[in-house]
Parts: sequence; structure tokens; C-alpha cells
Amino acid sequence: MSRKVFYSFHFTPDSWRASQVRNIGIVEGNQPVSDNDWEDVKKGGNDAIQKWINNQLHGRSCTIVLIGKNTAGRKWIKYEIEKSWNDGKGVVGIYVHNLKNVNGEQTSKGNNPFDDFTMKRNGKKLSSIVKVYDPPHSDSTDVYDYIKNNLESWVEEAISIRENY
Repeated sequence: MSRKVFYSFHFTPDSWRASQVRNIGIVEGNQPVSDNDWEDVKKGGNDAIQKWINNQLHGRSCTIVLIGKNTAGRKWIKYEIEKSWNDGKGVVGIYVHNLKNVNGEQTSKGNNPFDDFTMKRNGKKLSSIVKVYDPPHSDSTDVYDYIKNNLESWVEEAISIRENY
């Protein structure tokens, strides 16, 4: 049985890249939201966005942060990471900058979003605990295959790390 996961990503620049990873089908992800639905959620303000995220995270065992050029530091990505970690979910990061977007373009590598968090109990950066994977390929097809071949084990490892922390 596949794990239920939540995908966290910067919507506008990385939704095409995220859809490629979601469509791998090895783990069961949250349903993609359409541009129109997301605009409706945003119209409700911060409370509506937070409620939508909380509902999406419910029943998930792991959050996969798909890291693009501008993912780190975004308000709602930070919220999703913090809530996932505090709720005891596995958390893992995957760089997706070398997957092509709808226009066939790749982008530059972004910063590690887990560097933004310091653990209260020991002062460690979350980035020293949460694993982040950067596929060692520049060809989009090879990057996709690398993610496809490793995604399930990365999710299991993230859940194990969180359970043992």
C-alpha cells in the first residue's frame, strides 16, 4: 500500500514540475488544486489558506517539499513544513530545478528551505535532520527517472527519521 503524502511547492513557477513528480504514482499525493480553486481559497484570506492546508495535511504521513528556485522562505511553504514536523509527519525535500517546466525550461537551484528552522530543544537546524535530495543529473528525463526510482524509499526514510527523533 502506498503512503499518503502532501506535496509542498511554490505554485506559480513549479506547478508543472510538481505535477511530474505527483504523476509518478508511487506514493498517493494530495489532489492538485486548479488555478481557479486556489484563487477562491486565497480570497478567504490567511485563515482560509491555513484551513485548506490543514485539511490537505490531515491523514498524510509525510510531506514532500519540492524545492525550486524560489521555494525557500515562502510564508505558506514555511507553514507547511513547520506544521508537518510539529504534527510528527515525515518531511523530505527534493530539488526539482532540473525538471523542465511547461515551456521546456529548467531553472537555477534554490536554497534549502529547512535552513529557516532551528530546533528549540537542541538548537540544530532542521536542515541537519531532514534529508534533501538533489538528483545528480542535468537532463530532465534522467532527473525524473532518478526521483521515480527513489521516491518511495525517501518517503519511508523521512517517516523513520521523524519517528526516531
